Amino acid sequence: MAESADRDANRALRARFDEVYGQYQRLRSGLDELQIRLAELRVTERSDDGQVTAVVGARGELISVEVAPSVFRDRDASALSRKITDTVLRASRAAVTATRELVAGYLPPGSPSVEFLRTHDFGALLGRADAVLSRGE
Repeated sequence: MAESADRDANRALRARFDEVYGQYQRLRSGLDELQIRLAELRVTERSDDGQVTAVVGARGELISVEVAPSVFRDRDASALSRKITDTVLRASRAAVTATRELVAGYLPPGSPSVEFLRTHDFGALLGRADAVLSRGE
């Protein structure tokens, strides 16, 4: 009888392992796709007057800035500088939002990684690891 119970317990453990491993494989496959999509992500913003266009990547890194020739008629370098800076900052903020939304689609709801992208709080990112380590898991 004990032998039968051991076999049943082993079968249940094996089934649980297979389920968890399947979840891991799906998550890993999704993360490969996520890396590709993040590498390809581009966000474009234009100044209110359309004279400056900024393109940034997933991390908000500047990829390109285009300035319309008409911007040089004013000959106001300070105004142009502000316009470029404002446009790049708007593009960077939009890229952060797009990245967070993209990542959220690949990770479980409530994932510390998604929360970190929203808050930039390392405590939230490391909180689960700290809790696990303090319990000795």
